[in-house]
Amino acid sequence: MAPTAASFAVIPCLSVSVKAPTDCSDKQLQQNQVAAETRRRFLLSGAISTLSIMSPSWMPTPLPARAEGGQPAKDEEEEGVVGAIKSLLDPNEKTKSGKLLPKAYLKSAREVVKTLRESLQEDPKDNAKFRRNADAAKESIREYLGNWRGQEKIAGEESYVEIEKAIRALASFYSKAGPSAALPESVKSAILDDLKTAEEFL
Repeated sequence: MAPTAASFAVIPCLSVSVKAPTDCSDKQLQQNQVAAETRRRFLLSGAISTLSIMSPSWMPTPLPARAEGGQPAKDEEEEGVVGAIKSLLDPNEKTKSGKLLPKAYLKSAREVVKTLRESLQEDPKDNAKFRRNADAAKESIREYLGNWRGQEKIAGEESYVEIEKAIRALASFYSKAGPSAALPESVKSAILDDLKTAEEFL
């Protein structure tokens, strides 16, 4: 290792230390302090320069946050993804009341509630829109009955009972009054109540 300026400065003191130890002690201490400060500044500036030219990828990355229980957040995310996939593949879905029912049934039943309600609440004076909503309701009812009427796994469900009740009330009125008859408010209100009850179980 090459001698530094500080090391050369100490030599005279060492050579005369036997004769006059007190003459160099203060001077030696001062020179040592200056040399130490110089080395400290050099090392510090060198370290800063080195870090400034290094690739950012060298810098340490923070550890993943840990979820409750000590598991990394990544594990929690993976569980969420797996849960979502399982949910998509699961043929059943939990209803508002906490029951597991076929997704296909729930989708069809919700469509009946939606389209029939819109048809009943539509202003009949707007003939085009009224007819469009009525046709959508008829189609959803036809599909619903074709797929789920008589199915044992849903026949006893509250939503099925209420929807069937609403459909029967509508069919009963038109079969007696004729297909072009205006629906009385009392009948309309009763059907809307049935749909609301059915929706609470979907």
